[in-house]
Amino acid sequence: MSTAISTLGGIGLFLLGMTVMTEGLKTLAGTALRVVLGKAASTPLLGSFWGAIVTLLVQSSSATTMTTIGLVSAGLLTFQQGLSLVFGANIGTTGTGWLVALIGVRVSLTAAALPMIFVGALTKLLAKGRISGVGAALAGFGLVLFGLTTLQQGMGGLAERLHPADLPAVLGSPGVPWWSGLFGVLALVVIGLVMTALMQSSTAAIAVTLSGYFAGAIGLDQACALIIGQNIGTATSSALAAIGASATAKRLAIAYVLFKLIAALIAIVVFPVVTPLLLRALDTIDGVTLLAGYHTAFNVVGVAVLLPLITPFTRLVERILPDRGSPLTRCLDPSALQTPIVAVEAVRRTIARVLLTVCGSVEAQLVGRAGPIRLGKDVVSTQEAADAVSRAQIFLSDVAGPPDTDDEQRRLTSTLHALDHASRLTDLANGRDNPGAAAGGPEDIRARELCAEVMRSAAAIARGVAVSTGIDGAPHPVAAAHAGDAMAGPRANPPDEAIAELERCMAQLGEMLRVHRSGTLGAVANGSLTADAALLRVEAVRNLQALSQHAWRSAAHLVGRG
Repeated sequence: MSTAISTLGGIGLFLLGMTVMTEGLKTLAGTALRVVLGKAASTPLLGSFWGAIVTLLVQSSSATTMTTIGLVSAGLLTFQQGLSLVFGANIGTTGTGWLVALIGVRVSLTAAALPMIFVGALTKLLAKGRISGVGAALAGFGLVLFGLTTLQQGMGGLAERLHPADLPAVLGSPGVPWWSGLFGVLALVVIGLVMTALMQSSTAAIAVTLSGYFAGAIGLDQACALIIGQNIGTATSSALAAIGASATAKRLAIAYVLFKLIAALIAIVVFPVVTPLLLRALDTIDGVTLLAGYHTAFNVVGVAVLLPLITPFTRLVERILPDRGSPLTRCLDPSALQTPIVAVEAVRRTIARVLLTVCGSVEAQLVGRAGPIRLGKDVVSTQEAADAVSRAQIFLSDVAGPPDTDDEQRRLTSTLHALDHASRLTDLANGRDNPGAAAGGPEDIRARELCAEVMRSAAAIARGVAVSTGIDGAPHPVAAAHAGDAMAGPRANPPDEAIAELERCMAQLGEMLRVHRSGTLGAVANGSLTADAALLRVEAVRNLQALSQHAWRSAAHLVGRG
């Protein structure tokens, strides 16, 4: 009974310590976590490298994965870039196994752990901000060490009752038939998977395996099979979290599960070759270090195999789970709400797509060009744009807290202005007749030409926002264009020139409205026009001016030039 209590208590303390330490490290990282991940994935190799580094620093693959989901959903990263970060996170999360191997199972650290817990807890309670995060990280690390010491004591008692001969023999063991050895490997893989699924932490399950090997309860080759299963088992939490989640979260969960299965399949195939090598290496390297290295190595091999194939792998995942719903609101993923600046970026891209839809529709009506407006392969309407604006307003109201810095607060304010003007623009576009249908003289024609020019310029600015990615706004490749694809048109670069062009058109429209109104109403007095016809023409030009005004202001605020 005391063995079971020590083992379970050690696991519990380890899990609690990892949770507290991770939260402290995330607080300490602050905005750096999303900034690094947002800028680091320019190539798949760099994305994997930084995904591993960030996960190693914050000691949580879940933190990296959830931040990545938010960045991908908001359009700051492509799905392929997010996938490279998740690949790297699989390598980074093996770092805790090295902590256990090099420190945790070798010595009793109770004397050092308890003061760490006290100082860390006191700092967390008395301090604020990042200092509080330091305290939480220190207290969590102390709990991890204390938990490992307790777990080590429990495993020592377990080793008196359990011997490697009591567990299934595996491939590569002397005198074991291949079919019996294969069954033993698969049985231990399943046991390892169940261990991780129950604990909801592969790190804790691997700590148990390393402690069990160190105590002599299991053999080295049996521990390798358990680690394969434990590595698969960590995908169960991602799979469960994806139930009812966004499409982006589901895609990354599918990719995560496939990666784990592929890495495990490779490890099982080479198992009869690798384990004899590890057993021979025991003469020069201790087994716990070999197991930690084995855990890292087969995750690295999995990444090395999939990274060159990341493009077809991405297409496979996208084919398994295609995009559904309106393309206007795909950025509004609930996972982005936990980080204010990411949520703001998601809304900015939604506004940009709304502007592309409405400006494209209005311009098509003004120049008499028939055909639906498309975003990629999807047909969109101005009514969908109005619904998207309403959803963006609700989404922005649910953001978890205000932005952290003055720059982020200014960006939020500009986004709100852009959203307000986009809302007014969609209301005008949906509530008016075809702006290009009214007859008139040269002034009316010129007003329509100017309005069409404003719509084109505003759409070019919006397109630059809609197809950009990364915290720094660098563009990502656009897929092959469909006929009438609004996303595939020209982008305004630099924005200042486009805003100056919009201001020039608006000044001409404003002057034309004054002259046109005076001349058109004056035509009633000399009998050239009826009062109804004159008022309709004035209202048509005023409507063009209002449409242009809101398109201009929304586009300007979208790029921070409002």
